[in-house]
Amino acid sequence: MSARNTVKSIQDIMRQDVGVDGDAQRLSQLCWMFFLKIIDDQDQQLEMMQDNYQSPIPQRLQWRAWAADPEGMTGDELLLFINGDLFPSLKELAVTGKNANRRRVVRAVFEDAYNYMKSGQLMRQVVNKINHVDFNNLAERKHFGDIYEQLLNDLQSAGNAGEYYTPRAVTAFMVDRIDPKPGEILFDPSCGTGGFLTCALRHMRERYVKKVEDEQAMQASLRAVEKKQLPHMLCITNMLLHGIEDPSFVRHDNTLARPYISYELSDRVDIILTNPPFGGKEEDGIESNFPAHFRTRETADLFLALFIRLLKPGGRAAIVLPDGSLFGEGVKTRLKEHLLEECNLHTIVRLPNSVFKPYASIGTNLLFFEKGEPTQDIWFYEHRVPETQKAYLMTRPIRIEHFKSCIDWWGGAARQDRQETEQAWKVGIDDIKARNYNLDYKNPHVVADDHGDPQELLAKLEQDEQETAELRDRLKAILADALLR
Repeated sequence: MSARNTVKSIQDIMRQDVGVDGDAQRLSQLCWMFFLKIIDDQDQQLEMMQDNYQSPIPQRLQWRAWAADPEGMTGDELLLFINGDLFPSLKELAVTGKNANRRRVVRAVFEDAYNYMKSGQLMRQVVNKINHVDFNNLAERKHFGDIYEQLLNDLQSAGNAGEYYTPRAVTAFMVDRIDPKPGEILFDPSCGTGGFLTCALRHMRERYVKKVEDEQAMQASLRAVEKKQLPHMLCITNMLLHGIEDPSFVRHDNTLARPYISYELSDRVDIILTNPPFGGKEEDGIESNFPAHFRTRETADLFLALFIRLLKPGGRAAIVLPDGSLFGEGVKTRLKEHLLEECNLHTIVRLPNSVFKPYASIGTNLLFFEKGEPTQDIWFYEHRVPETQKAYLMTRPIRIEHFKSCIDWWGGAARQDRQETEQAWKVGIDDIKARNYNLDYKNPHVVADDHGDPQELLAKLEQDEQETAELRDRLKAILADALLR
């Protein structure tokens, strides 16, 4: 059975279970089960390759011990084992000893995980389906990784879970423009399900990873943090499926909870690639970790302040920000001034509102900047929906080929010979300062719709209102006459 059919059959089984409600719960359930199977497959391979290797998971809890036998535990016995032994033990797994990192990953995955299934018989059917997948087979694992990413894509329709997913075309474009290389420290401080990380891995493996040392340097240079449990668990599993041997670099934490001034030179990174949460508020007290002039409870603003501090001199970043960050005042103005003084914000790609539908319908922007030199000019590029459709939809989402015109215009790594076009224009720093750092520049090459002379429009409005009032009075008279008869 193919990986796609295996996943589909598992989902069909789960739909029969009264305890699993919706796509997000199904994916969460799938995730911890996949995770245990992947870890066990890796452990068996490592046991053959390394003398005295010991699995981070106690023997009785290993997948091979309770799940591998298709005629093994089932029904109430299986549920009792999972709910009464497996989950409690892995939640409290000690993170010491030789394999402390792998133990830490296992414990972090299970800290807030939950078994939603209520039927032990259906659970056994799911387990037996998963047993058909060999995660040590590189081709099979790669194919399964592609299926897994499609499952993450499906989260867009799973209520609030959609907030964890950035369209892959957007992440691929941002990674391509930043061009990370093995050995460069790459950080995603709000990594969600790991979309930027997987795109970066794919980019580097296709272009720069030629030797074992290159792969090792790449894996050793990844950094990531995720605040929420579900996307953290999804990200860990995603990393394992994409060939990461030690995904302990993905921390389950809140990046903003650490005091701003505590980030020192040793914490600096070469690359930041991220879509920070926006539209939300941080809990009370988080803003006190930041300098007074940057204090706010708006998550995206706090992250932007931190990005500027975390980049090394010469470091580069590509981030997603909403329109409000471009035109906002107060703290937002101070942040933009700080950004343009400390970094060269060389490009802003303006995206249409429909890119992040259905869970967000606001305008978003891709900001590209480099630390070390102040901004002199900003190039704006207006990304447009293809002429064959009115907006991006779930059934017709944004694709990487839609960015081709922007890539052709970009000017290579050095951004040379950029020209103004119907979609591209440049703004100087003096003009930006004169607007009090309002970066909400509209395309000057697009003629605004002519809605007519204001005086004529007002006169027409008054005429229409008068006619409406007359019709209302006539209707009242008709109704009154009808009541008297």
